Amino acid sequence: MINDIAKIIVFLLLLLAVFLITVPSKNKTANYFFAAFLVVTSFDFTALFLRDVYIQIPSLNSIRVASVFLQMPLFYFYVKTTCYTNYSLSPKLLLHGIPFAVFSILFLNIGLSGKTDLIYEASGQIQYYSYIIIILYTLKQYRNSYLENYTSENETYKWLKTTTILFLIGNSLVVLRAFVNQDMLRVLNTAIFLFALTIICWFVLKTMRSPHLFTGIEKEIKPLPQKETIEESDQYDKDIKLINQFMEEKKPYLDDALTLQKLAEQIDIPEKRLSFIINKVVGKHFYDYINFHRIEEAKILLKNKGLNIQEIMYEVGFNSKSSFNTAFKKNTSTTPSSYRKSNT
Repeated sequence: MINDIAKIIVFLLLLLAVFLITVPSKNKTANYFFAAFLVVTSFDFTALFLRDVYIQIPSLNSIRVASVFLQMPLFYFYVKTTCYTNYSLSPKLLLHGIPFAVFSILFLNIGLSGKTDLIYEASGQIQYYSYIIIILYTLKQYRNSYLENYTSENETYKWLKTTTILFLIGNSLVVLRAFVNQDMLRVLNTAIFLFALTIICWFVLKTMRSPHLFTGIEKEIKPLPQKETIEESDQYDKDIKLINQFMEEKKPYLDDALTLQKLAEQIDIPEKRLSFIINKVVGKHFYDYINFHRIEEAKILLKNKGLNIQEIMYEVGFNSKSSFNTAFKKNTSTTPSSYRKSNT
């Protein structure tokens, strides 16, 4: 059964890889890295049903075993190029392939043995968890930058964070195999492959339904320094009054595609200064600041029975029911429907 599951996994991985390479996208680099990751992963899974081939061609098997060290670097590059559309690729990135090259040479020269296997397993786990930490840190930085510059729901962050967590769970199950007996090992192996099949099916469905998840942000946009001091308080007070007056009269937050850059141009305040005022003086991320005004507008409209909740959601600048409900509950501690019932 495991062999059959492995065949299905390899087929789906390669199918998804072909889709990512051929589908029109504004961020092809990210697609290519994810496709390469899927191909390398499928190469590893073929060991379950191509044993005879690898026995006859030991050099190919050596490369297959060593290719595990390419998986996490490729996924890391996928995360970076998805988050930052102008992430620069330099020759230095080839250094991430050193573990693969070292173990390929090692296995090709002395083959697979007890000693090399132990070094291989330990090195593989160290590399895996090191990249997981780096990826989670990258996602944290990306989320902070996004919140300070955009107002739309960040599907890219959710997709990458969920995928990373699923990989972490899957690898933890693999590590667990070293601590169980033979009977439990059979059960655990089956669970691992069923879990892997479930993840791959989710990959396929998610990517087919949302082929343009790669929105990305500019790499130069970074979170504001946490220790920046506030000077010229009188001028900041004037700027805050100007911003609040503009928000009240012009209602720019009704634009579902509003960004920090667009708002700065409309108010005629330098983008960096506007970001500092909202984040440090007002004490909110740009994302939360705009959503606060949207929810205040929604509260007014909810008292009018002429509009249903979905119409109000679009009217105030949201394009996702989940993000609207989350923002509404965050600002009012209740749901839109409950608020309407208690205020009409």
